[in-house]
Amino acid sequence: MLLAAVTFSAMGATVKFVGARLDSFEIAFFRCLFGFIVILPALAMAGPPAIATRRLGRHVVRAGLGVAAMSCGFYAVVHMPLADASALSFTNPLFVTVLAVMLLGETMQPARWLAVALGLAGVVVMVRPGAEGFDSTALVALLGALLVALVKVLVKQLSVTERPLTILFYFGLVSTALALVPALLVWKTPTMTELALLAAIGGLGATAQNFTIRAFAAGEATAVAPIDYTRLIFATAFGWLIFGDLPGPWTLVGAGVIVVSTVVIGRAERRAAPAYAVALTAASSARPSAISAATVSNLRSDLYQDGASPSATAAKSALNKAE
Repeated sequence: MLLAAVTFSAMGATVKFVGARLDSFEIAFFRCLFGFIVILPALAMAGPPAIATRRLGRHVVRAGLGVAAMSCGFYAVVHMPLADASALSFTNPLFVTVLAVMLLGETMQPARWLAVALGLAGVVVMVRPGAEGFDSTALVALLGALLVALVKVLVKQLSVTERPLTILFYFGLVSTALALVPALLVWKTPTMTELALLAAIGGLGATAQNFTIRAFAAGEATAVAPIDYTRLIFATAFGWLIFGDLPGPWTLVGAGVIVVSTVVIGRAERRAAPAYAVALTAASSARPSAISAATVSNLRSDLYQDGASPSATAAKSALNKAE
């Protein structure tokens, strides 16, 4: 997970460097393009079943939101100190929590609502609306975090019926096509050096995601997930060494509050996951058909978070029966 944090931070620094001349929309297009190219060998090996779907419309919506989220995130990275942009990106679990209640019908304990409120308070501390020196780019960063949360909810719904490679294929295909439109409006032909850096952005993103998946597969989520917050340290280091940016005291305080709130939310979810998995396993043993699609969707998310723990292993049996 530490390698994932370093790699994500390096990708952000590369985006910021390339963004000195190229627009965020163009960078997003190349990120989608090179990310799509990376998965083509896996698609070739999987064959036609990997692209079979009955939910094309949902894939298109997910890709559109993903392009918008990526563009907002890249814009924030280019126009804000790396540490600030990284800190605000950590607000997406707050939005996911609220959207899961609104769109998926999930229930949430009072402690998690308090954690969400605490996280939003941290955002206010960082952004300081009405204060002198207020950076409106922070609003773009927050919009990006909200869009990422929407993407996560959609992926959670898609994962009920779709294979991971299918989701990746349609995102890569549709997002590349969608991102090309705004990119053409601000197009500047990249130099060979910039093209190499754009390819590196795609490679770093794919590598970081691979490190993240391997980390959750190798260890308990409660031990692995908090390491992701070291991205703030690496982002600060890259920002200082390459761009001469250092976070101010309000950024540090607000970022600390946001991190604490998301850790509380994560721990609350993982404490509930084992009991949830056991209950679902018992239910599936009695009457597998009674498990709803929404429940299976929630279980898939819990399995991803809970890694290879005993509760996740037990729950996988329930998922197999449900499907």
